Amino acid sequence: MADQELASGYLNGKKPPPAFTWEVRANDRNYHLQFKKKFAFCLTKKKYADNAIKTAKYNILTFLPLNLYEQLHRMANVYFLFVILLQTFPEISTLPWYTLLFPLSCLLTIRGLRDLIDDIGRHQSDRKINNRPCEILSGKSFRWQKWRDIRVGDIVRLRKENFVPADMLLLCSSEPSSLCYVETADIDGETNLKFRQALLVTHQELVSEESVAAFDGKVTCEEPNSRMHSFNGMLEWKGETYSLDSERILLRGCKLRNTDVCYGLVIYAGFDSKIMRNCGKIKWKKTKLDHMMDRLVIIIFLVLLVISLCLAVASGFWARRFQEKHSYLSALYKHTTPAKQAFFNFWGFTVLLSIIIPMSMYITFEFIYLVNSFFINWDLEMYYAVKDIPAKARSTSLNDQLGQIEYIFSDKTGTLTQNIMSFKKCCINGTIYGMSTGHENKQPSGSGPTWSHHADKKLEFYDPMLLEAVQQDTDPVLREFLRLLALCHTVMVEESDNQLVYQAASPDEEALVLAARNLGYVFLARTQDTITVSELGVKRTYKVLAMLDFNSDRKRMSVLVRDPEGTIRLYTKGADTVILARLHRRGPNETFTETALDRFAAETLRTLCLASKVVNEADYSKWSRRYHEASVLLQDRARELDKLYEEMEQNLQLLGATAIEDKLQDGVPETIQLLKLGNIKVWVLTGDKQETAMNVGYACKLLTDDMEVLEEKKISEILEACWVSHNNVSSSEEALYSSCFFQQCPEALRHKKRALIVNGDFLDKILHTGEELKKRTEWLGQRLACCKAVGSQKQGSLVEKAFVELATSCQAVICCRVTPKQKSLVVQLVKKYKNAITLAIGDGANDVNMIKTADIGVGISGLEGMQAVQCSDYALAQFRYLQRLLLVHGRWAYLRICKFLRYFFYKTFAGLMAQVWFAFHSGFTAQPLYEGWFLALYNVFYTAYPVLSMGLLEQDVSAKKSLEFPELYVIGQRDELFNYRVFGVTLLHGISTSLASFYIALWAFEDRVGSKVVGDYESFAITVATSAFLSVIVEIIMDTKFWTVLSFLMVTASLLLFCLFSFLTQSINAFKIAPAIFRFPDASKNALTDPYILLIILLSLVVNTIPSLTIRLYRTIMGKTTIQQKIRLKTKWEPEPSVELRAHIRRSSFCHRSSYAFSHQEGYAGLITRGDSLRMKGTHSAVLSLLCQETIPTSSSLHVPSA
Repeated sequence: MADQELASGYLNGKKPPPAFTWEVRANDRNYHLQFKKKFAFCLTKKKYADNAIKTAKYNILTFLPLNLYEQLHRMANVYFLFVILLQTFPEISTLPWYTLLFPLSCLLTIRGLRDLIDDIGRHQSDRKINNRPCEILSGKSFRWQKWRDIRVGDIVRLRKENFVPADMLLLCSSEPSSLCYVETADIDGETNLKFRQALLVTHQELVSEESVAAFDGKVTCEEPNSRMHSFNGMLEWKGETYSLDSERILLRGCKLRNTDVCYGLVIYAGFDSKIMRNCGKIKWKKTKLDHMMDRLVIIIFLVLLVISLCLAVASGFWARRFQEKHSYLSALYKHTTPAKQAFFNFWGFTVLLSIIIPMSMYITFEFIYLVNSFFINWDLEMYYAVKDIPAKARSTSLNDQLGQIEYIFSDKTGTLTQNIMSFKKCCINGTIYGMSTGHENKQPSGSGPTWSHHADKKLEFYDPMLLEAVQQDTDPVLREFLRLLALCHTVMVEESDNQLVYQAASPDEEALVLAARNLGYVFLARTQDTITVSELGVKRTYKVLAMLDFNSDRKRMSVLVRDPEGTIRLYTKGADTVILARLHRRGPNETFTETALDRFAAETLRTLCLASKVVNEADYSKWSRRYHEASVLLQDRARELDKLYEEMEQNLQLLGATAIEDKLQDGVPETIQLLKLGNIKVWVLTGDKQETAMNVGYACKLLTDDMEVLEEKKISEILEACWVSHNNVSSSEEALYSSCFFQQCPEALRHKKRALIVNGDFLDKILHTGEELKKRTEWLGQRLACCKAVGSQKQGSLVEKAFVELATSCQAVICCRVTPKQKSLVVQLVKKYKNAITLAIGDGANDVNMIKTADIGVGISGLEGMQAVQCSDYALAQFRYLQRLLLVHGRWAYLRICKFLRYFFYKTFAGLMAQVWFAFHSGFTAQPLYEGWFLALYNVFYTAYPVLSMGLLEQDVSAKKSLEFPELYVIGQRDELFNYRVFGVTLLHGISTSLASFYIALWAFEDRVGSKVVGDYESFAITVATSAFLSVIVEIIMDTKFWTVLSFLMVTASLLLFCLFSFLTQSINAFKIAPAIFRFPDASKNALTDPYILLIILLSLVVNTIPSLTIRLYRTIMGKTTIQQKIRLKTKWEPEPSVELRAHIRRSSFCHRSSYAFSHQEGYAGLITRGDSLRMKGTHSAVLSLLCQETIPTSSSLHVPSA
């Protein structure tokens, strides 16, 4: 009941009531040790986890039983174990049981060692993380210990560039007002700096190490959960209670930046921390073919049992009739009955036919997987020479599934983009400057603006025409444009080694300030109410009157300053849609700037408009008085301030526009285009803001301007329409989902390409990721009072399925502001409702859960550490290598494995089904037709090598053609090369080959053909065996498309080994030594030297080959060519046109995209104007000197409170 109320309130927009049951007492480990919780039956464990993590699956004690348990999930292993148990009974045994146990042990050992090696890597990674050093308060001083030693309630000291070891409450820091700057790239993919701030009371009270050691506050908060962006709790200290939220919390995995020292109280440790709650568990991955093989093993085994049962029943009837007819032999059957004979024959046939599923196939399977993995590792086309990183197949059992991917789920930052912002172009007063404008030249090495020693020589932007205009200093609009770049921002500046170091809240804001610096307008210093700038070498100080902060609704920021001459000026920058609507007039320059914005947007640059105006003293005085009144309001403060901001930001004069490139990784647009042509859908799941993700979507050609973008409002309408259809129409669910979307969507929408864009909050309503949504509840139904009430669980499932159907009908999907757990749940939804093969690719810890959940996980060796690589199945250095991994290696691996399976089954059925036909002519006894050595060597030496060559090297088209024609990839997605139909055809093909080989030989031997006396059982067996063997070899030769030296050697080796082992096992000397083992003395020599026998073999070979040749000829005549043949014709007659990657922007499309408004965090302007983020004079140096004096952590002063 409580869960229902909680969820209902949440979905209605109410904040869920706090469930504060987690108590943390500072500096009191003994308090937390007394609490236990149940975790299985009556077993208990500590309620408060320690900080050590364990992501490995096994340990010394659990490896053997757990790994064997996992391997016995493969039906083939259970089948082989069953056959070995049958072989232990001498009455029905055909081979000693240990001869079968040895290959099974080898198979289990190979797979076990592979799993062990993978797990050792996880142990090493865990050990490395758990042994990271940190400073923990112990008694009254800080001591260096390891991450694993941290416990809930400990106080930890962190220094600049340290990673946060656990979820901690920030107590104080060396920064003014106890601010703390963190980078959350490993959590949400953003490299923008975020600030956290301690409570005022702890900032003021905890001013020394002694005061920190004496801190005895108690934190009461919610239980550990996976919600990354929320925290609710309260601090009780000295009789007072203080509210806590996520702005006070440092999450595990964050990196401390621009903060020398900070102190935190551990709230959640180890697996209770939010990032670990989002990481998910290691999942045992099996390919689609593995699952199918498990089902086929069951089917074959059941068919085998039915055949054995039928033959056993027949043997019982035959034995009874034989005994009745030959009663004089009754003494031989004194101790047996027909029923008993039938019983033993049943198991005898079961053992005899068990080799239809050969163990050697699975051992060869593993070898093919291993070699194909080496091909990936050795591919120089996927080697990244810049960082010396090759591609690596970390898993060797998933290669064929790389050829069947239908959905790719990609991270954005570090995977698609480099997260480097580069100032590329600008439009000032009707002139476009920058790259590709026709008047830029490459900047000479060592040259640059001569007026500033601060210029960044590495800046890519260089335009001599603009430099000349800046030096002449005759254009007032240009002067104001550059002045705005140097003044209107929230960047902090420090001087290090006589160099200015900028610390920006977003990388694009830093790019703008750097561009101004290179053009002579250098931002030098900032105080609470002034900004100092060097303008072409002249230092000028501006008084800051007000900073009009950014928020996501305003999409702009402004700064109101008084220049040294006393003039009040407003400088504004923001999204073009909001700036252009607030201009004083629209003249030719404004029209040209709009055209330039279209041009920049067409090149997928992040655009930004700049404007200014002069404010007279009287207007400012009135506005300032109202501004101060609004600033101190207790209610509706934000709304009143927004009204004042809106009032000030009117009648602006447009100065120009900037264009910044969010640098993609090399080859990303081309790779996505190829993947889309291969019928692979790419979804982007990112923790970044929606507009930033959309901009990157356009840049990498995932989104195009002819797409209809479906956002949350439109999505809700479509899902509601489906909901009405479901509740009002009595039809099956499948009918609903197959027709609902196109019936309910507008006509225009049906025929347009669509893209779906949602954020994490919207997904929460569908995926129910939060603990407050544990129980599925009504969401769309609450908005439609007329809907019939349905069970909450069924309703949640319907909403999920409707959303997945809508999303998968779109050409592109972007999910923004999603947590790691939400990424995983999105992947799970697609796997659940579409039964599709998925691939996840990312580079950070925030992608680990998604990588583990997807069928294939690919880790990028990126800037965010190696967490993703360590949990991945394949590791690449760049996103662009994904096209070769899938379209070449994946497709080839799928082709090779499928042909290998097809022909292994074919040769097994063709050679061994003759045992069944022989039973009809041997009194239904379980007597083997073939020599025992032929049965033992048939799948190991005689026919294995040509099939192995096909599994290792087979190609239908070259790597170049595979990339030129990604349409070939569809074959794997449709399971065309190996499915139940193909298996059925293979079975029939094998049976027909065995029938022809057996009955042609039987017909000939019944007529007593031959010039010698060769009508014996041994010669007959040799004739059938040789006919089947040669038919299999010829069939493989005909279907091999890619011949190499190894292919010729393998076929030759099979023929030679057949001759060699036939000679060795059938020699007279071997028979004399062990007649019970070598039972066919000189059988091959007698049979195969007879010309009539050779003619019988030739006849069988022709009869078995004619059907395959006939089918191939029929397909050629009737035009039923394969996709590969069609593509060869296409390359010959219709060369494929090159893919056009540049979008053609129309005025009605989404073309103006602002960079600044999309990647900045609200609140920095307030920090600056309050002075919270600014050090008092001398404070910084004093703090640093204290830190430098600390050879051991015995600092007596932490910070100086701001005045």
